[in-house]
Amino acid sequence: MAVATDTVERIVLAALAEDIGAGDVTTDAAIPADAVGVADLLVKEAGVVCGVRVAETTFRALDPDIRFEAIVRDGEVVEPPAVVARISGSERAILTGERVALNFLGRLSGIATLTRRYVDAIEGTDASVLDTRKTTPGLRELEKYAVACGGGRNHRFGLDDAVLVKDNHLRAAGDGVLLQLAESGSRLACIED
Repeated sequence: MAVATDTVERIVLAALAEDIGAGDVTTDAAIPADAVGVADLLVKEAGVVCGVRVAETTFRALDPDIRFEAIVRDGEVVEPPAVVARISGSERAILTGERVALNFLGRLSGIATLTRRYVDAIEGTDASVLDTRKTTPGLRELEKYAVACGGGRNHRFGLDDAVLVKDNHLRAAGDGVLLQLAESGSRLACIED
């Protein structure tokens, strides 16, 4: 599964706007505008890496000329300490974007790593690890991508993907809901407790 570039950019820009507000007052006051630097994105725990492109998009949104060298690809398992990427260019862009980039990388890698643990636990069975729509608002596509990087399978992305009758539907509509759906020609995916 791939996440569209415009989706990644929209999510990153919203996160940067939330974090930066009117400006990074500390970095702008302490770091000269022409300062350049190099930084490594490090992983400090073993796991499945996810979010490298999101991190790159974060830094490029702040400075399109920044150099971003991905050393690890999404879906790769790493042991700490591991350099995931090297960034070079505007020191201000690096410092301003680091927390947002690391937050995305940490969250998505965490989801991918936990998914991989479950996938490994059921290896050799006929079972599959599926995700749900219980995602962080605004981050669904990234979090479902992380599940896929961890070896899980994506289930429904939205309410419009398929009919899925849950206990609340049965309570609200009564037992006749299944007959109503069958008569309407709706494609019934499954019934969930």
